[in-house]
Amino acid sequence: MNVTDAAYDTVHEYPGGSEPLAQRMGMSSATLRGKVNPNNDRNLLSLQEADALMGKTGDYRILHAMAAEHGFVVQRVDAPKSGNLIGALLAAASAKGELSQLIADALADGKVSANEADDIGRACAAVQAWIAQVGQHADAASERGGA
Repeated sequence: MNVTDAAYDTVHEYPGGSEPLAQRMGMSSATLRGKVNPNNDRNLLSLQEADALMGKTGDYRILHAMAAEHGFVVQRVDAPKSGNLIGALLAAASAKGELSQLIADALADGKVSANEADDIGRACAAVQAWIAQVGQHADAASERGGA
């Protein structure tokens, strides 16, 4: 999905449609619909408006579409609410082990299927998220002055 379609769908699939969303965005519904209309080349959604739109809807398909268009993936990484640095490190190691096993299984027959590639991609994202958690736990430990 491209960014334009993602913005259009975010607005038009919002519960209640563009009317209540436009009110929350502080603009008329006609203006909002015009900004996300794929056939409109004027008065486009600004970066700040796209950011506000995602924040108000909780729908991040614009962010995902933008990342995908540039060859990236986006995954939410929440700040640690519990656990510790060692636990996060062990969870990351476990996720890496699962990724390694998926790759070994996929290569067992000498070819990687589309489903196997999807599974590997999801496992890579999980490893990345856990590694980010390790860093966040380290920051939290530093702020606490201990482990």
